[in-house]
Amino acid sequence: IFEELPIPVIIVGAQRSSDRGSSDAAMNLICACEFIAKTDFSGVAICSHKNSDDDVSFILSGLKSRKMHTSRRDTFRPINSSPIAEIDYKTRHVKFLKGGHKKVSDKKPVARFFKENIKVGMVYAHPNMFKEEFEGYGNFDGLVLIGTGLGHVPFREIDKHTKENSKIRKELENLAKKGVVLVMAPQTIYGSLGMDVYSEGRELQELGILGNFSNMTPETTFVKLAWLLGNYKKSEVKDLILKDLRGEISKRVTKEEFLN
Repeated sequence: IFEELPIPVIIVGAQRSSDRGSSDAAMNLICACEFIAKTDFSGVAICSHKNSDDDVSFILSGLKSRKMHTSRRDTFRPINSSPIAEIDYKTRHVKFLKGGHKKVSDKKPVARFFKENIKVGMVYAHPNMFKEEFEGYGNFDGLVLIGTGLGHVPFREIDKHTKENSKIRKELENLAKKGVVLVMAPQTIYGSLGMDVYSEGRELQELGILGNFSNMTPETTFVKLAWLLGNYKKSEVKDLILKDLRGEISKRVTKEEFLN
């Protein structure tokens, strides 16, 4: 939403409600305030527990993080990235773990909001898929395909057991012809898509499916696509979806960032 954001926007939450003695709400909020007060960071980030103890909180990129556990207090983890900073809850010391962040300024923020009438769907690739799973998206503006491996969905007929795949292919072709923007996202969460590696990926690109080289999470892909479709022409969306606008796409994914 925000372009040239001149201030910090730190999102906090809790895995356990504030009426419980084990609540993590106060610590996350206090650490977020300490980070804002003691640094020149600007941008959107998450403040959440580094581990299950009440000692250190992480500052994580809002676009490169994911909730990875149903109940652990350190549920938010960086994806294809590393933590921005950490705050020691006892000493209130703030330590940056990497540089390059945007700094507080006196610029005026520009906001481009979402439009409620934009329709974007998500479909998970899985065994035993049927064309009917795609038929309902003909009047949608965009569709995120959460693909296996380097970015695949079953669409190729190779024997009598895969006849349904050719029907899926036809549905994908129909959606593309109707103007639905189709974008692939990695089901694996970590790593980047490589839709040039196998012939199936290249064929999917020929059908109009975007996403090659993307390392955005499915959730970020969904939100970015919805935001773009509400603010730009579809021809522009196809160019912008794979451009790094707010730090959502890493230029390089390192082995140190896996399961960080």
